[in-house]
This record gives sequence, C-alpha cells and structure tokens, in this order.
Amino acid sequence: MILGQHPRDDQALYFRALLLHRKKKDAEAEIVLRDLIAAGPRYPYVKYAAPHLLGVVLDQLDQYSEAMQWLIQAKAQVRTITDIAVLERSYDDGGRRRRDLLAGLTADMIRRWRQEPPASRENYQIAFLGGHPRSGTTLLEQVLDANPEVLAFDEPTAFHHEVEKQIQIRPSPPDGASQLDALPALRRAEMRQRYIKSLLREVPGQPKQRVLVDKNPSPTMSLNIWLRVFPELKVIIALRDPRDVIISCFFLNIMLNATNANFLSLERTVKHYSDLMDVWLRMRELGGFEWIETRYEDVVADLEKEGRRVTEFLGLPWHGNQARSYETARRKVLYAPTYHDVTQPVYRRSINRWQRYAEALEPLQARLASYCKAFGYEA
Repeated sequence: MILGQHPRDDQALYFRALLLHRKKKDAEAEIVLRDLIAAGPRYPYVKYAAPHLLGVVLDQLDQYSEAMQWLIQAKAQVRTITDIAVLERSYDDGGRRRRDLLAGLTADMIRRWRQEPPASRENYQIAFLGGHPRSGTTLLEQVLDANPEVLAFDEPTAFHHEVEKQIQIRPSPPDGASQLDALPALRRAEMRQRYIKSLLREVPGQPKQRVLVDKNPSPTMSLNIWLRVFPELKVIIALRDPRDVIISCFFLNIMLNATNANFLSLERTVKHYSDLMDVWLRMRELGGFEWIETRYEDVVADLEKEGRRVTEFLGLPWHGNQARSYETARRKVLYAPTYHDVTQPVYRRSINRWQRYAEALEPLQARLASYCKAFGYEA
C-alpha cells in the first residue's frame, strides 16, 4: 500500500527489497537496492541498511568481493550517525572489570562451591547455553526446546537483572574473586529465587518442564558469577570455526549497544571473540563444574547424533520431535537475529563460509590461529 501511494519512498523500497530477499528473490532485491542507493536515501536508517542488505544479497548471489565492500561501506555509514567510540569505551571498561573478577578465581573455589549446601532448593534443573554469538546457539536451543521436558529461553534478561547487576564488587582489595567467593548464602538464595521468577514470567502458567535452558551468548563472559550462584549449573558451550563466527557476526545488522558495536569492524569482532572465548578457555581449564562443548558443524552433519549427546548431558532421553525442531521454532517468538534461519531445515551452506572472505580475514588469521587449535579446527 505504501509503495502504491509513495512509489519512491526510501523505507518502502528498502522493505520491498528485504521481503524479496526473504523470498529468495535476491536478483530482484539487488536491482531494487542498487536503484535505491543510487538515488540517495534520505532516511538515516536506510542510508546504512540498504548497502548492508545489498552486501547480504550479493553474498547469496556468490559475489563475495563486492558483498564485503558494501558491508564495509554500510558500517562506515553507521559511524557517521552514532558515537561509536562511547559504546566501545563502555564495552572495554566492562571487559576490564570482568577480567579483574576472573583473575583470582581458582579451581579450589569452584569445587568448594559445588560441595556447599544448596543456597536454596528449586524444582528445576538450570542449564546455561552459551558460546560466542553466531556459533549455533539458537539452532541448538530450538533442538533442546523441542524436547517435552525442556523449556528453553531465547536470550532472556533474568540473569543480567536479577544476578549480575545485584553483585556489587568493590574495586579495592580484597580482589573480586574473593568477594564473589564470600557472597552470603542468604544473598545467593534470593538471587536464585528472583532469577527463576523473572525467567518464568516469559511463559504463561506454571511450566511442567523440569529443565530450564537459558540460551544467551554474552553471559558466557560472566560464567564465574553463574557458578557462584548456581554451582550445580549444567553448562553447554556452542563452538563453531572461529573464522566462520567472525564473518557471520560481521554480516549482522542489529540494534547497536556496547557489545554489538564491536561488529562494525573485523578487528573489533575478533577482539570481542577473543574476550569471550578467553573466559571460556580459562573456565574450561579450571574445571570443577559440569560442562559440554558442542560443535555447530557436528549438529549440521548429524543433528540427531549431536542433539542426542547434548540432550543426554542434561539427563534426558532424545525425543523424536527434536529432529523437527524448525517446526516448533515457527510457533515461538524468537529474539535472536537468526530467527529466520532456525525456522528452516538444517543446511550446510554456512560451513567454511570464511573461505569466501579469506582475503579480508588474512590480516587477522594469526590472532585466530590459537582459537582454531584450542577448539579443534584446522588453521
């Protein structure tokens, strides 16, 4: 209707191109976007969203070099309309605080936390599904959620508001890990109860499922806090070839915040990957808690085999519905930027995607090599 009344409206043309892309009519979408960009969009959003979408469309049309050029142009445009430096400083300041909190953590602390009497007893088993964004967390969430005994949550805010923000660590000695270690049982019990109450606000009634899965990549950086409040936590970490993760994150066009601002350049995307996965590597080294790693490539190669392995880690049997999780996903409200992908049958096109952009990644390959080795990918 808008196009009929205003055939040259920037926003209407952009969304027409977006719908064409969603319908896999990328050749038609390309024409609309090139004409739109050539005409000079007036709306700030369209000024960067149109070249970004053109990059996505050209990727689908196997025009990889030009796709990368349009993505870089789109992200440069974002920097002209938003003070990205402020967001980057906020992220970097938070990163320093997280590293300080993690630095004094010991394996003995984690083991002792598990041996302490429970701060409170609930009727649910809590599991955390983390890893870096674009590592297959949403796909795995949907596979687990299709099990009748699992209730999976897509990037809830309960942990951030009811646990992470409630822990006030003083910047002066004793160090942050010691302060975390000394968190009183009564305080931890309050956080646990508030967290579960907040989490369950997202579903109607009293859920019958006994396993609650909190899927949220970013809180992987706060895994030490998770384990202090929920020492019995089952931790699932989704892995994917680091180079594919970097390219996939760079292709995102999502609302800016201190975290997502990193995805405006390949260099900062690699920094964010390093920050988050360094936390996981440190926690994995310390041990003393229940964890499992799962690779996106294995899920795609044999969904039932890998899905069964992770499901059994949660103490549950595999259910036939899990092999058709994309059908369940179509009936859910999903907040992750991959919502469109997980409503389709599993596909293999995203594996080794980085090779199409090897030239752009070349200056960063050395920084990613250690992670490829740590997670079993050929460098």
